Amino acid sequence: MIYRVKRFVNTDQNAPVWDLPPWQDVPAARLCHAMGTRPAHFPSTDVKMAYDRKAVSLLFRVEDRYVRAVATSHQQSVCRDSCVEFFFSPGPDSQSGYFNLEINCGGTLLFHFHPHSRRDEHIELPTALCNRIQCHPSLPRIVEPEITEPVTWTIGCRIPLAPLAEWLQTMPAPGETWRGNFYKCADATSHPHWLSWAPVEAPRPDFHLPRFFGTLLFMP
Repeated sequence: MIYRVKRFVNTDQNAPVWDLPPWQDVPAARLCHAMGTRPAHFPSTDVKMAYDRKAVSLLFRVEDRYVRAVATSHQQSVCRDSCVEFFFSPGPDSQSGYFNLEINCGGTLLFHFHPHSRRDEHIELPTALCNRIQCHPSLPRIVEPEITEPVTWTIGCRIPLAPLAEWLQTMPAPGETWRGNFYKCADATSHPHWLSWAPVEAPRPDFHLPRFFGTLLFMP
């Protein structure tokens, strides 16, 4: 699996819109693989990724149902809510450590670094760093009770690179590669599911398997 990460000529700090500049020309990747038994509710989930010299940016779009968000503080277990996630090794070696960035549909996030590619060993990144990630959710911060009708929601985020410098194997630049995967989950909703962009071969749902990361190729 290879995703070609487009370079932004001019980044827009306003709330991102899927089909308007600068995002309209960025290719989308679909999360079409399920972990475990294929769920009855399989939300159509797409993601776009782009970069500039200061940050990498993501924009997710989810055609969903049974949507919930109750976590309101960074570093809570947002994976229990309707959530999208970006796991990435900032370089070509997926076994040299990886980040897991998890964002619920209301914009609350969890951000950890795993220095030895082990799930049980991680560094919880400080709240001040989490606050530097610009998140733009289309839904309110709290979604409770659960939305049971069909709803399409988006969330964009911009991840600054300077605070992560000590862990970066390579900076995003034309021809460089990172390793990563995009996920969608909703562990504690009425219709839980675990979806991924790059397929993960595991006996049970598990996002913390960097050996299955795909390739993120930064374009000119």
